[in-house]
Amino acid sequence: MFKYAIEIFFSEEDEGYIAVVPELPGCSAFGKTEEEALKEIKEAVELWLEAAKNEGRKIPEPQGKELLNAFL
Repeated sequence: MFKYAIEIFFSEEDEGYIAVVPELPGCSAFGKTEEEALKEIKEAVELWLEAAKNEGRKIPEPQGKELLNAFL
């Protein structure tokens, strides 16, 4: 399983937490709590990777700390 950075933030508009994986375009999830959003995004990553593999799309390598450094 690949290890990707996950960003979780509170959305006033949605009244819950949004989780995104910046390295996987369109990969996001929602939860009423941070824990729920984290659980949901882990499942979303698995589904994203499975769909990309089935469709023959290139799967990005995780950037890890390099991605974090880009924001600093």
